[in-house]
Amino acid sequence: MEAILVEKGIIGTDAIDYMSSVYEHQVGPQLGAKIVARAWVDQEFKQRLLADATEACKEMGVSGMQGEEMIVHENTDSVHNMVVCTLCSCYPWPVLGLPPNWYKYPAYRARAARDPRGVMAEFGLELADDVEIRIWDSSAELRYWILPQRPAGTDGWSEEQLAELVTRDSLIGVADVATPQAS
Repeated sequence: MEAILVEKGIIGTDAIDYMSSVYEHQVGPQLGAKIVARAWVDQEFKQRLLADATEACKEMGVSGMQGEEMIVHENTDSVHNMVVCTLCSCYPWPVLGLPPNWYKYPAYRARAARDPRGVMAEFGLELADDVEIRIWDSSAELRYWILPQRPAGTDGWSEEQLAELVTRDSLIGVADVATPQAS
């Protein structure tokens, strides 16, 4: 597709390079992972993130279109959160990057609200029956994402090491962060 657009003069390779760079360095799940890692090591930052995710993200230089009004929900031993947009595919692009195709599919959107345990199981996440699941339905005005639990065995790890463990799927809530032994 890219080659055809360039060949027909519709878009230049410089524009493609620029957009690739934006999504590689300025938006994406690596930015959300850095924010999560900071929250895991800095309790004051974590409280600011949970109180006002949009402003806390700005502290780390992360903001922009589709990130104007964000709320972060924290996973705990007793509550697991998951994000969906049942109407379309609203998504916090600055911290998660491009939405995965499955996030936009009507089947995911419907099943995430109706059968979240089943959806998570398809991603390999099995939660105990006593863990409450909360589904957060994003909209054009408000976008949710998840602060996953810090995995055991990471005491003393740097923010950079911790950020390497965080995935886009854990920020959506369909997966947990892998423990170091399993990663």
